[in-house]
Amino acid sequence: MQKFFPLATILILALTTSKGFTQTIDSAKKPSIVIVPKLEKPKKAIQLKEKDLGGYLLVYFKDPTHSAYFAISKDGYTFTDVNGGQPIFIGSQLAEQKGVRDPHIARGPDGAFYLAMTDLHIFGQRAGFRDSAWERPLEKYGWGNNRALVLMKSYDLVHWTHSDFRVDKAFPELGDIDCSWAPETIYDPEAKKMMVYFTIRYNNKEANIYSSYANDDFTKLETVPKRISGIGGIDADITKVGKGYQMFYVGDAKIWGASSDKINADFKPGGKRIDPEKVSTEAPNLFKRIGTDTYVLMYDVYGLRPSNMGFSETIDFINFKNLGHFNEGVMKATNFTSPKHGAVTHLTKKELEAMIKYWKVDLK
Repeated sequence: MQKFFPLATILILALTTSKGFTQTIDSAKKPSIVIVPKLEKPKKAIQLKEKDLGGYLLVYFKDPTHSAYFAISKDGYTFTDVNGGQPIFIGSQLAEQKGVRDPHIARGPDGAFYLAMTDLHIFGQRAGFRDSAWERPLEKYGWGNNRALVLMKSYDLVHWTHSDFRVDKAFPELGDIDCSWAPETIYDPEAKKMMVYFTIRYNNKEANIYSSYANDDFTKLETVPKRISGIGGIDADITKVGKGYQMFYVGDAKIWGASSDKINADFKPGGKRIDPEKVSTEAPNLFKRIGTDTYVLMYDVYGLRPSNMGFSETIDFINFKNLGHFNEGVMKATNFTSPKHGAVTHLTKKELEAMIKYWKVDLK
């Protein structure tokens, strides 16, 4: 299922909150993203080299809006929301269920940004989008029972294509799936394609991680999703480190680690909880500090009230240093609070400058 918006900036963005009332943002006076039917590919793809990198881009969402946000950073420690804490990807306009969750952003070898999100509004009935708490009976299909993924692609972080892709309709051989969620994207150098991996649940209890390959336009998945072998869990995050792959995932509301020399098979669990939290966590995401051998593992500490992001650093993927939470340690969020289920990717110096100029951001 694909749905495109006109080639124009959307002037009125309506957000339905968890309390059911509508908040309207007049974007005629401020910049916004533009949904386009097709992207114009640059004549020369950006070849990402670490010496050219100069910033970080965080994408996250919030429960009250069921929409996604951008925040940027020069140093990977202090992040500033580009829209003053207001969403820029409006869930009610992008998703079948009128809400998006679990955003993830990645770079491809073509220089493009690939954004994938869960199509789900957990307060859809309260917000007036449906007559029941869930689309299908909770007793049989469990919490959420959503089956679509939102796929978006951009070269400049302003103009985006958009597709709302129903996994179950595209692949009936998967059977009667409960739901699919938390899609992430990584380039597979052997297949020479962008691989999308996400969680699929069956029988209201059997949730595992599956992978599939997307088409070049990033509007659909082309191969039947297959379970990633070696581990069981949800909310996977896979990163190429050296010649192998590091995976972080969730089991029993805790963050675990695994590794493999293959991108989508034979992962070997590490056997210990990675995050230092005493409450429930989910949504791990790994990013590298530019110019160093240090990696940062970010996770959603949703068991906190209010919720927050937690961070740990590692060099060897054996030992992890606890950095605390946003605004409770070295990691800072200057103009936003309680981000959920986020992901970080790198920006070139020119891309960071372009975002600062376009969104009129004052980086602290």
